[in-house]
This record gives sequence, structure tokens and C-alpha cells, in this order.
Amino acid sequence: MRNLWENTSRERENFSEPLKSQTTDLLIVGGGFTGCSAALEAARQGAKVTLLECENIGFGGSGRNVGLVNAGLWLPPKKIISILGKKHGEKLISALGSAPDLVFSIIEENKIKCDPKRNGTLHCAHSEKGMEYLIERLRQGKLFEEPLTLFDKTETENKVGSSKFIGSLHDSRAGTIQPLAYCRGLARKAKELGANIYEKSRVSQVKKQNGMWQVNVQDIVINSKYLFLAMNAYEDLNKANNKGKFSTVYYSQFATRPLNSNEMSTILPGKEGCWDTAKIMSSFRVDDAGRLILGTMGNSEGFGKYVHTNWANKKLKDLFPFLPEIEFNFRWSGKIAMTKDHIPKIVNFEENALSCFGYSGRGIAPGTLFGKRCAAALLSENLSMLPVSAVRHYKEAFTREKSTFFEMAAVANNSLMSFKM
Repeated sequence: MRNLWENTSRERENFSEPLKSQTTDLLIVGGGFTGCSAALEAARQGAKVTLLECENIGFGGSGRNVGLVNAGLWLPPKKIISILGKKHGEKLISALGSAPDLVFSIIEENKIKCDPKRNGTLHCAHSEKGMEYLIERLRQGKLFEEPLTLFDKTETENKVGSSKFIGSLHDSRAGTIQPLAYCRGLARKAKELGANIYEKSRVSQVKKQNGMWQVNVQDIVINSKYLFLAMNAYEDLNKANNKGKFSTVYYSQFATRPLNSNEMSTILPGKEGCWDTAKIMSSFRVDDAGRLILGTMGNSEGFGKYVHTNWANKKLKDLFPFLPEIEFNFRWSGKIAMTKDHIPKIVNFEENALSCFGYSGRGIAPGTLFGKRCAAALLSENLSMLPVSAVRHYKEAFTREKSTFFEMAAVANNSLMSFKM
């Protein structure tokens, strides 16, 4: 399996400094969007920061992301308010509506080399029912002054270069980036501001002693006043005590060679990132070099890998039948943490400690925002600045069974779709 983002990242900061015992103000466990954003914010405030990543920066879902910087959640505003209530729902909608501004401003201010393109995203209707959903989503968005535009079939075909969609909804707040490069850029800038960032540093134990958090990495001890757990779907800390927080869903991506100018002439001329309205959704975009990238739910390295690979080959031909036979040069997959209501959670499991997870596939903008706000809330000891209210405990039932079901559903769907295409 080859990850395109690993191959093309222009952010390549070295975080190989040997870990040593130390005392810090804020200890962060997890080097994805959330953890690196938190490290950047804390370092910017002048705090002493230590970040521990068990593999490499961006190893988890952040470095396997599609790269769509979307506003909001998958859920429409009305659904968010029905879950959180008017006050808290509108607070989250507002915060996540402006989260792409935060991402692109951080990229610009810190000169992160992640190929940012802020030309919006297209949510594409795969059926009449999908188009009805987009019309309703537009109606709700207008109530919150969201800059959304509905395109009909002809307009969508001109935007996408494919006749397979009935229409699409454009969100001008959004855009695309090279996600792993963005994550590494966050960490690089945090390091420049004084944060201590360590890769290959798997935490073996966490406990509180004499009012301080004590974290072990083998025989090395880190003491910290504040603790932030930001591992999301890749959380493996104290496994016995952390079951049932969320289900996991795999998402796979396939990337071609760079297309030539003739092949690219009608495909996404505006370089928008796209996904569809299908229940088992798929995505497509182009990168800075002109590679076409397709994504689908499912694990391309699991028992259904041949099904998902066959789907990708047929999907490419179905969307863009004018292209010649093109092989995929890259294939990779990553895990998504999915809460049952699709709203991210912040758990204040003990004094001076937060855990954050569950973006349900919207990692870039929410992860950046939540990481920044969690760091600020801990350092100021003011949890009211969090985008969602922190809870003391969070647990769901049947998360393992749901995770298995999601993969089986993805395999069944992609097998069926491959037959139909």
C-alpha cells in the first residue's frame, strides 16, 4: 500500500530528537490535526508544550485524509440543533462554519506548504432523492447565511466533467489541501515556537500524582499540569478502559498518475473537492500535480480489498468514460472515529484533562478548531470556550459490532455497485 500524501508532502520537518524526562505545562498525546493544532496554540501562548506521537506526525487519519477542508459537520443545521438544543447547536454551527477560515489563515500565516486551493467543494446528487436532500440542505443553510449555491445537472456536468450527477451544492467556504503536509506544517511551526515534539513515543501509562499528570513512555516520565488526549480513531491508550467511545469506519483512496492536459481538460476545471449523497459515500478530487483521487468507505487492506479496488477501477470509468485505461499508482486507507450522533465529543474525564474525538469524517477544519480551543481552555482553565460542552464520561453500546457492520456494508455496497457500473 502506498500513501500518495507520504510521497508528495513538501513539509518534512525532523522530529527525531530523543525523548527525555521533563516537566511541562501541557502534555498532548497524539500528533494529528487536533494534537498539532493544540501544540501550535499552546506554544503561541508561550506555554511549555510536549507532544507525544506513537508513530510519525500525521500517521493516523490526518495523514490518510481526503483533504477536503469543509465547513460544518455532515449533519444539516436543523439536526445539530435537535441534538444539542438551540443555544449550543447554534454555537457549534457558527464555530464550524468559520473553521475553514481558521485553517486557511494558519496555512498562510505560517507558510505551510500543503497546496491549498480555496475554490469550494461540491456535494454531488447521485439520485433524485439526493437532489431533494441538497435542496433541503440549501434551505437550512440559508437560515444561517451560509454561502451555498445549488447547481443543476448541466452546471454540475460543467463543473465536474461527468454526466453522472443530477445536481450539486457548492460551498464557497471550503477547499482542498494536501492533508499530511498540513499536519506536518502545524507541528513544524509549533516546534519553531518552542514546543517539544517527539515521534515513536508510545505512552504506556497515565496517572495523576500530587496534582500533576504523570505519563510514562517506557522508563521515561513526563510530568505536566495539563493533559490533552488527541488520538481520535487511533486511540490505543489503556485499551481496557477506553472501549465503547465510538465506532470506527475505514475509508480508502486510490490515486492515478498525473493526467495530461488533454485528459484534464474537462475534469474539475475549478479544482473543487467532491463527494456524493450516497449512503455509502464516495469522493473524488485532483491533487496539485493533476492526479485523480477516488475515495470510498471500506478498508482497502482488509478482507474486502479486492472488492474496493475493483470498485475504484469501475468507478473511474463510470465517472469519466472518455479517459483511457489508467491504473492506480497509490492506494491507502485510514480509520474514522464515528460517534452515534455524528457530533464530536470533548470529555473532561478529570481535572485539568480533556479528551477529544469523533469527527465522523470531518477531520481537518473541526480538528484544527477543537485542538486550538482545547489547548486554550486547559491553559486558561475556562472550559466555556470549548465549541461543544465537555462531558465527564462518554460511552456507546455495541461499538465493535457497529464497526464490523460498517465494513461489511461497504464491501456489499461496492460489490453491488461494481456489478451495476
